[in-house]
Amino acid sequence: MQIKKIGVVSPGDMGQAIATRLKESGLAVYTALDGRSARTMALAEAAGLADCGSIDELAHTCDMILSVLNPGAAVDKARQVAAAMKATGRKPLFVDCNAIAPQTAREIDAVIRSAGGSFVDAGILGSPPRGDVRTRIFLSGPNAFLLEQVLHPNLVWRVLSERIGDASAIKMCYGALTKGAVALGMELLIAARRLGVEDALETELNESLAGVYRWLDGRFPSTPPKAYRWVPEMNEIAKTFEAAGLTPRILLGAADMFEFVADTPLGRESPEQARAHGRGGHDVIRQLADWAPVPPRPQMR
Repeated sequence: MQIKKIGVVSPGDMGQAIATRLKESGLAVYTALDGRSARTMALAEAAGLADCGSIDELAHTCDMILSVLNPGAAVDKARQVAAAMKATGRKPLFVDCNAIAPQTAREIDAVIRSAGGSFVDAGILGSPPRGDVRTRIFLSGPNAFLLEQVLHPNLVWRVLSERIGDASAIKMCYGALTKGAVALGMELLIAARRLGVEDALETELNESLAGVYRWLDGRFPSTPPKAYRWVPEMNEIAKTFEAAGLTPRILLGAADMFEFVADTPLGRESPEQARAHGRGGHDVIRQLADWAPVPPRPQMR
């Protein structure tokens, strides 16, 4: 199978960056903007994506469709594409690039195969491929090798196996460390500010855990606009770990933290708005801490 036309749903922060790189590699890149927000339409226009309008037309046009969206919507989007395959008779390769549990990937595989299509499990690691960023995309499934024909130095394809779920498993384990650490770091620093020991803790972190603290501080500014998407991702990781015989509670706590962040004024900004403000990590923590409602102090008995 030769890939010439690729559909991307949806061209949000990550999807738009990937779509831009796909265009730079010489491919025709499409999307479906019916019912999408003004922001998504603007991002698609900025990337120069051709709009097919409907998912049916996207399936009819493309050789491959990449699903890059809120993981909580991944299964529903796969069902839409499967319905489009049945309606049009076209069977583009469907690649789920969302942060989902291996068992969710297998559920989507079944949905796509029921429509006569083929599925690739994909897990994106790293930031959107803008500037010098090289984004790693792990792949698994019998047709995973097909994406290796898409050549761009900022898109690093890593084929794991022919087993559906392996790429998602890598994403879940990696995301548990990176995003889980961000959730814990945000919570403890917000707590330190509210407890009145913010300056002392920062001094200690700079002395004894400087590398860790710098890493966290560099990730805080971009976190609030993405927090709403990270809530279902943490739930998917919890599901993954529970299926492996481990506790889901650590990542369920991270989901609670991101749910709080998503509900703040910072969480309601778009990634573009957050970047325009140019806040540092320290600024983000202070604004989140000052916004957070203080729970009533428990009475001592």
